[in-house]
Amino acid sequence: MAALRRITPAERRTRLARRHLLTPSTRTKTPEQVAEALVGLHATDPATVFLAAAARMAAPTVTAVEAALYDEPVPSLARLRCMRRTMFVTPARLAPTLRAGTSRNAHRNRGDVVHRLREAVGWDETRYAAAEQRALAALAEHCALTSAELANAVPALREQIVTYPGKPYESRQRVCAHVVGVLAEEGRIRRTRPAGSWTSAQFRWTLARPLPHLPAAESMTALARHYLAAYGPATAADLKWWTGWSLTDTRKAITATDAEAVELDEGTGYLLPEDNRIPATAEPWVALLPGLDSTPMGWRHRDWYLDPEHTKALFDRNGNIGPTIWADGRIVGAWAQRPDGHINHTLLTDPGEKARTAIETEAARLTVFLAGTRVTPAYRTPLERHLATTTP
Repeated sequence: MAALRRITPAERRTRLARRHLLTPSTRTKTPEQVAEALVGLHATDPATVFLAAAARMAAPTVTAVEAALYDEPVPSLARLRCMRRTMFVTPARLAPTLRAGTSRNAHRNRGDVVHRLREAVGWDETRYAAAEQRALAALAEHCALTSAELANAVPALREQIVTYPGKPYESRQRVCAHVVGVLAEEGRIRRTRPAGSWTSAQFRWTLARPLPHLPAAESMTALARHYLAAYGPATAADLKWWTGWSLTDTRKAITATDAEAVELDEGTGYLLPEDNRIPATAEPWVALLPGLDSTPMGWRHRDWYLDPEHTKALFDRNGNIGPTIWADGRIVGAWAQRPDGHINHTLLTDPGEKARTAIETEAARLTVFLAGTRVTPAYRTPLERHLATTTP
């Protein structure tokens, strides 16, 4: 049996630099091209979408990202809950594939929510369906409403339930949040412009155009191909983690892509057949990426770009990464914005004099993009908190 081709961490870092548009020469013109390159931009924190696009665009503007997200009648970027039931922004043409490829999670969520409301407030499926229809009718009448406005329009949605009873983080939530969440996950409603600035998480909701129905198995294969094209070579564990699939579904999807097995430091990885050429060496590069950026969140195994000793400082307890500094394919530090708008940063390893100078240039470029806007990550890490309150 022939030995598998070995792909080194250095080659993987070269692939990452070019495919994720992180070198100066690969920066692109539009946010749509950025989302295409990464399959999707993490969108749990609204600011991440803008900052992730800005890091990879030659001349980024907030207006360009807003236009891609919100221009009517059909935005070129779609915001949807898909992989791991996490919010992503993806090219609109890929939205049907992502939704169909992760639809099993959405079906489970509806059942979970109906069960939770039955236990908490005594709703049966008939009452739940009636509340959904009233919510959809209110959106049809008013075009776009925030969750608070929708709850005011539909009294049933104002009922409250206790989440995590008896836990230190016990809280009360309106039923509206759960009903809206299911409708959005099923693609029946969508987020439109926020009530505040581009950093706001208080979105307005509007009716969504139905996405075409695609077969789940074919969509899972297509999604696996998109992932391997952007993040390959990767292991089955990487793809399983990224999608939220079962191991059985992950293996089936990889097999259906005809991906070739290769040897990685982490074990067996997979590479698309058309992707087996050794890439040319990438030019030197640095990048300041936001918290929850798709690049550091793209793999389960991260040792080839992240020193394990730095994990505790860069991630919160739930596995969410904070803002990071990259140099030539490795995470070398972290950054944060102080209340006065200054970009503060620290290095966890020394990337060399030229890279240090380039990092200062990138911090200045980010400051220009922010134009006075204050951004605080939705998920804060110990190091980010420290940098945000430290004066040089």
